[in-house]
Amino acid sequence: MSSATDLLEPLRRGEPRALGRAISWMENGHPGARELMAQLWPHLGRASVIGITGPPGAGKSTLTDQLARTLRAEGQKVGILAVDPTSPFSGGAILGDRIRMQRIAADPGVFIRSMATRGALGGLARATQDAIDLLDAAGFGTILVETVGVGQDEVDVVSCVQTCCVVLVPGMGDEIQAIKAGIMEVADLFVINKADRDGADQVEQELTAMKSLSAVRPWDPPVLRTIAQQGIGVAELLAGIREHGVWLRAHGGLARKARERARLRFESLLAEAALRRARAQAGPARVEAIIQAIADRTLDPYTAVAGILGED
Repeated sequence: MSSATDLLEPLRRGEPRALGRAISWMENGHPGARELMAQLWPHLGRASVIGITGPPGAGKSTLTDQLARTLRAEGQKVGILAVDPTSPFSGGAILGDRIRMQRIAADPGVFIRSMATRGALGGLARATQDAIDLLDAAGFGTILVETVGVGQDEVDVVSCVQTCCVVLVPGMGDEIQAIKAGIMEVADLFVINKADRDGADQVEQELTAMKSLSAVRPWDPPVLRTIAQQGIGVAELLAGIREHGVWLRAHGGLARKARERARLRFESLLAEAALRRARAQAGPARVEAIIQAIADRTLDPYTAVAGILGED
């Protein structure tokens, strides 16, 4: 499978080896990646894409595992993309969630891929967008995207999923995180996981209060409780996700989400291509000289960028 043509049909049949290779192509900038995506593009858009995000330690992986098990019991094929921090040494994903989902990893109807953020500012690897499309092309009806965790500026997940679940947990200061505007805006559902812990009532009360103080939204994000380790509340969460999907279809939300995702993909690819071209045109020696000049404070970064781009 050395060409896009060779990879196309095995991928569309959902063969794990072909799917894994295609995702690697996208991550590594393989020459055939562009042709493969061009051939797949007209056939995409069938999968439901669900985001699972929240602070570290909230139990996102366990909750993702339980959602996948519930969907598999219904006969669905499930794709899981676990976006982890990037190793500063290898550039790969740290703490791959595949380890924490061993119960379903061997299920042939489940495909799990750990992906590194690779420095993506929005907490989301650029290739995660490509991986979503490849899973869609391979016939996975539901794709779960578990992210590294969110902050005010790390909300790109909302632009690539249809329903975003923000997972909080009592006793970890998550209610303070929830106050941040970014968190309130990305959540389509709030999930209080480990709800058997003390403080669950307080988290729910503060979330409800924050919702009443924030700007009015057409969809009011419900607050649900789960104990993912025991599978409690997972069926209700899945029902809430599906209710949001119905609301999106009834109010034109899917088209709006598709446009948001298209904008993010276009702009991220454009920025990547522009950076690559600018580096190539300037040459490695000049780029290193500019970086040193910025470090030495003999050149400011704005002037440096303008010079590379040929701007006045």
